[in-house]
Amino acid sequence: MRDKELELWRLIVFGAIGLVGFIGLWELVVRLGFIDPFFLPAPSQVVQRMQQLAVGPDAVLWRDIRVSAIRVLTGFFLSILVGVPCGLIMGVNPVIRAALNPIISIIRPLPALSWIPLSMLWLGIDEQQKYAIVFMGCFASVLVYTTDATMGVDPTLTLAARNLGATRMQVLRYVVLPGALPNILSGLKVVLAIAWTCVISAEMVGANSGLGFRIWTAKEWSDTGQVLVGMLSISLTVLLLDILFRGVERLLVPWRKGGSAA
Repeated sequence: MRDKELELWRLIVFGAIGLVGFIGLWELVVRLGFIDPFFLPAPSQVVQRMQQLAVGPDAVLWRDIRVSAIRVLTGFFLSILVGVPCGLIMGVNPVIRAALNPIISIIRPLPALSWIPLSMLWLGIDEQQKYAIVFMGCFASVLVYTTDATMGVDPTLTLAARNLGATRMQVLRYVVLPGALPNILSGLKVVLAIAWTCVISAEMVGANSGLGFRIWTAKEWSDTGQVLVGMLSISLTVLLLDILFRGVERLLVPWRKGGSAA
C-alpha cells in the first residue's frame, strides 16, 4: 500500500513539473518575441485578463461559469433521468433492445450542432433550448452506456436471484442495477464532457451569457486573451465537476474502492 502511495505522489510531482515547464516555456517564447501576443498571449497576460473579468462590479466571468454550469447540469441530469431507466430496460429485454437499436443508431451519431436549428424552431432561444441541446446531445450516449453496462452483468447472478424467488423488479433493483452501476458511472463521466461540448455550441449560436457566448464575443473583438480565459474556465470547471463526480461515485459504489484496494 505504501509503495502505491509513493508511486501516486511521484506521478503527481512529475505531472506538476510537466505543467510548470509547459507554462514557463509558453511564457518565455512569447516574452522573447517568437510568438505575437496578439495571437497567443503569455500565461501571465491570460491571468491578468481573467482577473479583469472575474473581479469588479460586473464579474461577468463568474456569472458565465454559473450560467453554463446550470445549463450543463440540467440537461445532463435530464438525460440521466430518462436514459438510465430506458437503458436498464433495453439491457434486460432483448425484444425491446432489438426494436429500439435502429432508432438509437440513427440518433447517436448526430452532433449537438445538428440539433440547434430544430431546437430554435421548437423552443426559440430561451433557457429551455439550451437544456434541450444538452439533453439531446447526451441522451443517446447515456442510453448506450447504460444498456452495455446492464448487458455486462453476470447472468449467473440474475439466475440465482430468480431461483431464490425474486421478482423481475427485485432482480433489476437489487442485482442488475448494483452490478451495472460502476460501468454506468464511468460512462456518465464521459457524457458529462460531451454535455459541455453541447452547451458551448449552443451558447455560440444563440445566447447572451455563458462561456460559449463569452468566447464567441471575444472572437468578434479579436480579444485572444478573453478567448483563452473562456477556454481555461471550461477546463477548470469540468475538472471541478469531475472531482465532485468522483466523490459521488465513491458514495454510490463503495465496494469498488474496497475491491481495488485489495
